[in-house]
Amino acid sequence: MVSSGIMKMVTLTPCWKPSSVDGDRRSGEGSGRIDGLMWYKDIGGHHVNGEFLMAVIQVNALLEDMSQLESGPLSSHELGPRGTFVGVYDGHKGPETSRYINDHMLKNLKRLTTEHQEMSALVIRKDFSLSFSVVRKQWHNKPQLASVGSCCLVAIICDELLYIANTRDSRVVLGRSEKAAREVRAIQLSTKHNASIESVRDELYALHPNDSQIVVLKHKIWHAKGIIQISRSIDDVYLIKVEFNKDLLLGDIWTA
Repeated sequence: MVSSGIMKMVTLTPCWKPSSVDGDRRSGEGSGRIDGLMWYKDIGGHHVNGEFLMAVIQVNALLEDMSQLESGPLSSHELGPRGTFVGVYDGHKGPETSRYINDHMLKNLKRLTTEHQEMSALVIRKDFSLSFSVVRKQWHNKPQLASVGSCCLVAIICDELLYIANTRDSRVVLGRSEKAAREVRAIQLSTKHNASIESVRDELYALHPNDSQIVVLKHKIWHAKGIIQISRSIDDVYLIKVEFNKDLLLGDIWTA
């Protein structure tokens, strides 16, 4: 089981009409609309580079997913980098991990950006590493944390650069206007970490050459360790470290 994320960095030319940098916004601010199990904000959301739209649909009895958007300072220095941060955290087997990421990912990013005095792929990679360590600190008091997990997809626009970091199989899709064809073309920018992809299986085989069960085909679907389709996530450490694979967790793990 691979636990680290892959970074991509794409250079952007300005593609939004900049809004006032003084109008810093969080996704929870302003009025949204509720339609049954769907919450959405279709107009009026502003970030440093323009406007945003957001929507959340609850499909489980307990909402395990979190998301956030904040635009403005990306460090604690007044003259430090400014930009837009978007995080999508798709939890599974419980909301604990996605809630932790939602509470700490941006906060840690700002601290690290302040320490390094810039936004960079290294800063984001360190931010992800801090999130990976949460279970080791808390699992003795909350053993169920070892069996829950979350995807973590982060996109940051800063100084005309788009940074993308992803674990698991959420996607970042860029819509590019094709004037000649009079259409908008969808371009996937993130990489999926799913055992259904041959290159992902090859990576798992290479990383675990002595484990014949690292990838198993079950019901015509490839699974890492025969249990889960994803090859990267935050937590799910019962698949990564033997110390977290205890009897007290087995009931929750194998029946989830």
